[in-house]
Amino acid sequence: MERAAQGADGGGGSNSSSRSSSRATSAGSSPSCSLAGRGVSGRSAAAGLGGGGSRSSPGSVAASPCGGSGRRREPALEGVLSKYTNLLQGWQNRYFVLDFEAGILQYFVNEQSKHQKPRGALSLSGAIVSLSDEGPHMLVVYSASGEMYKLRAADAKEKQFWVTQLRACAKYHMEMNSKMMTQVEGQQKNLVHAIESLPGSGPLTALDQDLLLLKATSAATLSCLGECLSLLQQSLHQAGQPSHRPGASESILGWHGPKSHSTEQLKNGTLSSLPSASASITWAILPNSVEDEQTCPPEPEPNSGPELVLSEDEKSDTEDQEETEVGVMEDQRSVILHLISQLKLGMDLTKVVLPTFILEKRSLLEMYADFLAHPDLLLAVSAGATPQDRVIGFVEYYLTAFHEGRKGTLAKKPYNPIIGETFHCSWEVPKDRFKPKRTAAPTPSSHEHSMADDPSKNYKMRFVAEQVSHHPPISCFYCECKEKRLCINTHVWTKSKFMGMSVGVSMIGEGVLRLLEHGEEYVFTLPSAYARSILTIPWVELGGKVSITCAKTGYSATVIFHTKPFYGGKVHRVTAEVKHNPTNTIVCKAHGEWNGTLEFTYNNGETKVIDTTVLPVYPKKIRPLEKQGPMESRNLWREVTRCLRLGDIDAATEQKRRLEERQRAEERKRENLRAPWRPKYFVPEGDGWVYFNPLWKAH
Repeated sequence: MERAAQGADGGGGSNSSSRSSSRATSAGSSPSCSLAGRGVSGRSAAAGLGGGGSRSSPGSVAASPCGGSGRRREPALEGVLSKYTNLLQGWQNRYFVLDFEAGILQYFVNEQSKHQKPRGALSLSGAIVSLSDEGPHMLVVYSASGEMYKLRAADAKEKQFWVTQLRACAKYHMEMNSKMMTQVEGQQKNLVHAIESLPGSGPLTALDQDLLLLKATSAATLSCLGECLSLLQQSLHQAGQPSHRPGASESILGWHGPKSHSTEQLKNGTLSSLPSASASITWAILPNSVEDEQTCPPEPEPNSGPELVLSEDEKSDTEDQEETEVGVMEDQRSVILHLISQLKLGMDLTKVVLPTFILEKRSLLEMYADFLAHPDLLLAVSAGATPQDRVIGFVEYYLTAFHEGRKGTLAKKPYNPIIGETFHCSWEVPKDRFKPKRTAAPTPSSHEHSMADDPSKNYKMRFVAEQVSHHPPISCFYCECKEKRLCINTHVWTKSKFMGMSVGVSMIGEGVLRLLEHGEEYVFTLPSAYARSILTIPWVELGGKVSITCAKTGYSATVIFHTKPFYGGKVHRVTAEVKHNPTNTIVCKAHGEWNGTLEFTYNNGETKVIDTTVLPVYPKKIRPLEKQGPMESRNLWREVTRCLRLGDIDAATEQKRRLEERQRAEERKRENLRAPWRPKYFVPEGDGWVYFNPLWKAH
């Protein structure tokens, strides 16, 4: 880039002064003028030329009339700002260069090194520039990738000067991106129309493998770009809020990309012209409300009451449910490509029929039970000596609960439970695992289950789950430990959306942990789940903000599951903060990976590290198949599971089809009789569902 030489900048890189010598390096002409010949207008940038130690006046920022020269120039704003590095090094003076045309903010050790490789750089497209009251004359730049610069100017005038230029640069590049998105959307629509207009037979058809790939990848790419743009626009819209700090996406955004005219084919399940899969693969998504799994065999009487599950019939679960760690195979790729090519961003997948080979070999109801694989941590919550210990104990359990719910690292979709489906299990937890202190949390040991066969030395925790609704698909689960007077009641509605090369699942609903011994109720929500890279090696991540609140004690917690930034960044990050609202005191902070290591810092200065990968996993106790009822998950799906284990996808598809047909027949029968479905174990209450005989109502 060509930049006119400027006067010496006072203090570049010196720690003796934080004064910024900001100026525009455009040889004295306004940046808005220098780009006028290229059709660019309204760009706010520095207009004055600063000498050594001076800076451009904020009053000259507004676009000025062009002088008619029309010469191409590449304006930049340069100067010294203090940058916060870390606790050890604190604030350090650095020489910053804002390249307006490239939309990049770079910094160097000092002015003399600005022609070398920069020490750091931020893309400003979609960035948020905020004022901060953490320190005098401070501003913060949040990039769309999640990186953050804390900067400090020499005075208030200098601060506002930089803020104005940075915001103008970010806005300009966002507007340019929006224009490009509109053009690309039109081109992609023309491409899809051209492909779908091809004849159904002949040397080149609409189902040609290469054309399917082209249509699918172009639609997915545009969808992902549109999602990025929506996220950036949302962040910029919220930038005016002083307390706003961009984080992980907290909901599945619905940017509407190009529409396909063949969407109805998906709703009707017309994929018969595609080749059938012949091998087992692992593409599938986490729980979603896809109709292909809403199936059932002959259902029990709607008015039949709860069944008695005998604990003496339950045995330790030895079934291997680990999933094969492979990616999408070629003979299934065409099915997925055809599916993706007809979806649009934000489309609800409720009516979309998905192929059998994407299934995980367990029901969603059982997956909820696997979230309780560390019952010792849950039962230890009630042993907390104070309300603060108990809320922190629950947050510790909550953050460690999700990793065991996933079988393997790849994205998998469990069977969506049919209406009336149930799942029962229990856990035995040795009583000597509990101590009434938070700092004495249980640790793994080689003899952790040595007393599992002696009921007098174990706590018993029971679990029951049921699918109570078909449309919308609502699952409920309840677990209790009578000895500890503790129970959890939860209802969840899973809602899925297509997001380009990924699928998002919102977990709508809430759960309530009740500690009856203390009279405390902890209301909590659940994060969203995402299956990424569904055409290559699919993987799962969690995202969004969840809350945990206890009205009686005034404690609350905010947990954020951070989705991976589009550029760089770590995966599976989670942060949490526990607060005592009456005193506005933060009593605990946590950060780490929800499927790895978590570090907790408490307000008394203590710290603790929990490695979720080495926590003891307590196996479920479950009745053998021959003693399970026809609507219990493993018995219901046993033939589909058997065929998937054998790798016989065609046979699994046929078994699933039979369940689907019976499901539809029973649903039509109920409609004709006008007989609503009545769940066995849960009853509606308010906006949710509760267990029919919960511990807090028992005498």
